[in-house]
Amino acid sequence: MASYFVGIDVGSTMTKAVILNNGIIASIIGPTGPEQRRLANRVLEEALKKADISLPAITYIISTGYGRINVPFADKQFTEITCHVKGVISMFPTAKTIIDIGGQDIKAMRVDATGKTVDFVMNDKCAAGSGRFIEVTADTLGIPLDQVGELSLQSRNPARISNICTIWAQQEVAASLAKGVPVSDLLSGIHQSLADRISRMVNRLRVEDAVIVTGGGAKNQGLLKALSQQLGHEILVPEEPLITGALGAALLGKEIVEKATLDHKPLMRKERILEQIEIL
Repeated sequence: MASYFVGIDVGSTMTKAVILNNGIIASIIGPTGPEQRRLANRVLEEALKKADISLPAITYIISTGYGRINVPFADKQFTEITCHVKGVISMFPTAKTIIDIGGQDIKAMRVDATGKTVDFVMNDKCAAGSGRFIEVTADTLGIPLDQVGELSLQSRNPARISNICTIWAQQEVAASLAKGVPVSDLLSGIHQSLADRISRMVNRLRVEDAVIVTGGGAKNQGLLKALSQQLGHEILVPEEPLITGALGAALLGKEIVEKATLDHKPLMRKERILEQIEIL
């Protein structure tokens, strides 16, 4: 009988679920919103439907992320750092520096040759150091978020954004736009400003190749280019950079079950019935 393992990553802006067997058989991404428990229920149900399996088939569930305690059906919780590193190393075994650019925070981890985290830094105090900085700029310019990165690559003369506060930078962008500064130059300037802040934080670690970037920011080509230039390193990105934490959680669940089986020890699991995760 096949075993299935679930990882659920409840982030500040997005919630992700991965179902793992020998490989990933389903993954779901949805906005977190205020009702984290309800969304965790929904993404799990959608993932189960996508994988064409039922809840009783799931062997173990691990939750992680900002809202990991709001997954009542999880067997165990792990921190974002642990799960992101686990997920990235499974895809990039040579990874040494991992940068996760989320909607509300930035995390950077340094990993040794065995895949163990030896140091990390975080910025979760200000939106100016996160993907939210780009979102605010996109709103100010009236540009869809998914077009921001490509448009910034068209810049020939990046604008200099002097303010580090998101609110003041927003006003600076609006004023520059009124003066006729091209949108592409403004976007390039915003990306360089954000990349500068990220690189200064990451450089507190000893940056080594391979450098992997995950999170929503990893889908922004303009930000990746600016960050690569600031760090002086090539950047690698997973095929789906949003699910590395959920993947790592599922892998940890698999390891827990395999170790318990090998040691002939009972596995403590929560009782799960479909009604417990029914969407209200």
